[in-house]
Amino acid sequence: MTIQNGQFLSIGQVQDRYLNGSAQVQKAQTGDTASFQQILDQVNSSQETVKFSKHAANRLNDRNIELTQDQMDRLNQGTIQAGEKGINESLILVDQLAFIVNVPNNTVVTAMDQKEQSNQVFTNIDGAVIA
Repeated sequence: MTIQNGQFLSIGQVQDRYLNGSAQVQKAQTGDTASFQQILDQVNSSQETVKFSKHAANRLNDRNIELTQDQMDRLNQGTIQAGEKGINESLILVDQLAFIVNVPNNTVVTAMDQKEQSNQVFTNIDGAVIA
């Protein structure tokens, strides 16, 4: 329990406050209280999509590389797999595209088309995933 303004807050009220109302949404949909695992799954699923750094976004734009939804899904899945293996800086290959991803931050650091790379050498990575 937490005390706020002289009043006690229940665990449910604290969950609602810190999980941006996701517990309320779950309650409204099912009519039951949300379990801790359901709330944790909701929070984790909202964090699965990779972000692109400014540098990576510029690289994609400069090279006119557009990702399909299938490629984005595979990139996200590759990032999840890398995280499960304890990789921090991963090379993720999707079709003819190569991405360096900072796995703990879920951020694509740089992106390139494999055809454009003349030497095909990747440094400062501790794992690779072919997605």
